[in-house]
Amino acid sequence: MRCLVTGATGYLGGRLAPRLLADGHTVRCLARHAGRLRDVPWASRTEIAEGDLRKPETLPAAFAGVDVAYYLVHSLGQADFEAADREAASNFAAAARAAGVRRIVYLGGPEPAADQEVPSPHLRSRAEVARILLASGVPTAVLRAAVIIGSGSASFEMLRYLTERLPAMVTPRWVRNRIQPIAVRDVLRYLTGCADLPPEVNRAFDIGGPDVLTFQEMMQRYARVAGLRRRIVLPVRALTPSLSSHWVGWVTPVPNSIARPLVESLIQEAVTHEHDIARYVPDPPGGLTGFDQAVALALAKVRDAEVETRWSTASGPDASAEPLPTDPKWSGGTVYTDMRERTVSASPAALWRVIEGVGGEHGWYSFPLAWSVRGWLDRLIGGVGLRRGRRDPHHLQVGEALDFWRVEEIVPGELLRLRAEMRLPGRAWLEMRAEPTGDGHSRYVQRAVFLPRGLPGHLYWGSVAPFHAIVFGGMARNIARGAEQHTRTPRPV
Repeated sequence: MRCLVTGATGYLGGRLAPRLLADGHTVRCLARHAGRLRDVPWASRTEIAEGDLRKPETLPAAFAGVDVAYYLVHSLGQADFEAADREAASNFAAAARAAGVRRIVYLGGPEPAADQEVPSPHLRSRAEVARILLASGVPTAVLRAAVIIGSGSASFEMLRYLTERLPAMVTPRWVRNRIQPIAVRDVLRYLTGCADLPPEVNRAFDIGGPDVLTFQEMMQRYARVAGLRRRIVLPVRALTPSLSSHWVGWVTPVPNSIARPLVESLIQEAVTHEHDIARYVPDPPGGLTGFDQAVALALAKVRDAEVETRWSTASGPDASAEPLPTDPKWSGGTVYTDMRERTVSASPAALWRVIEGVGGEHGWYSFPLAWSVRGWLDRLIGGVGLRRGRRDPHHLQVGEALDFWRVEEIVPGELLRLRAEMRLPGRAWLEMRAEPTGDGHSRYVQRAVFLPRGLPGHLYWGSVAPFHAIVFGGMARNIARGAEQHTRTPRPV
């Protein structure tokens, strides 16, 4: 069949597409910017259609000839994500119906509890999207999952960092609510299996793993699997969802804008009420993946740097919409730049290895405290902060997150361009280049570009400019030194 995957640049869509290909389907991916999928290993085997679910005029070509359309997008992190999701789902449903699509598959969340005093906006929006798709006139399968356990998922990283960083913690009462987590491999198995559902099936299915646990029990079992001591957990009444999300935001890489809806969705119990999906997609011979095994598999992927996608892979609606202008005059106003160059007694290849390895655990090669403080300040005002890290410690792809940057362009061996995603009164980029000098050595060229927005932007640049010699100057110097040290240090055979 021809399958359309929306959200292919995100966590689940980026894993579903290659599995549909492995099952023999033809895959078309809908993306706002095709370049975001340029570097993924399976991109050459798919069709890439550029379109935006909030711009219905861009959709007919993407839906033409499609048999099964997967809806794997959401607008979490936006100010009015419920309205955005409602509009996107309505446009998706209309386009699928007009194109004669035979099946829609949607991954949603647990049904909001009827007795919940303050229902989770996140779950309420997921339920509304499900209703829109089920009423589309196209047979629809809605899969309702709670916590997804897999390397790189937001839920897993929240669990992982809370457990690893806090041997003792005061927690909100919701850590005692029951949850039925599910391994990402089982979610993907259901998603691919739903492509073959009979046409009369138009309904929602609960999906979950074999274990029903509280979040507190999940933390203790994670600690055991990870070889950590038992955690001391003291639930208290005082921590509201808002305070809880700030707590999660400070301790984990997940920013408040995503942590809050995740926390709100945990306030109610999230267990399955039926397992009807097994009539159409039978359980595997060994049964569904248990929680402990799912954690062990995820940790192995993290340890071996084999994380396929991360929650931070997905970005907001403006991602890559405004690339760095090739001619700064294009901006029509002031452009601030900080340029640094260093001659490096190492080959361009050695220099490139250091450039491509920046960020994450490797850091930014200058004044770590300054970078950390900038990350803390960004988290304080609702930004993503510095702790998103990187998916792979050695290699980067266009479109993926790198701490509080996003990879906008990469030319292997030559250029890495990052676009800032921290909160700024303007737009900012950081470029790093490795250039040959003709004598076996290389030149490191580093350029920071800032396009200010109004007076606050000019004041911001003026306030940070005095520190550039330390931060950017030190970065250029230490990256060059790092490449030279790699050259002098013999590689293990």
